[in-house]
Amino acid sequence: MDPKLLERINALARKQKETPLTEEEKAEQAALRAEYIKEYRATLRGILENTVIQRPDGSREKLKKRSDK
Repeated sequence: MDPKLLERINALARKQKETPLTEEEKAEQAALRAEYIKEYRATLRGILENTVIQRPDGSREKLKKRSDK
């Protein structure tokens, strides 16, 4: 995760609390937040793909992909 990305998101959030954002800043904020969420989900997906469950008998199995259907 790029620290500059987080810093800019936080700077815009602080500015929004003090004064209204311009339309360009609102668009930038939305784009930065979308990028942050995309990176966060990719990181989480990587963690879950490498997670294994160890049963009491010592056997290990990878997590299966969850189906919401």
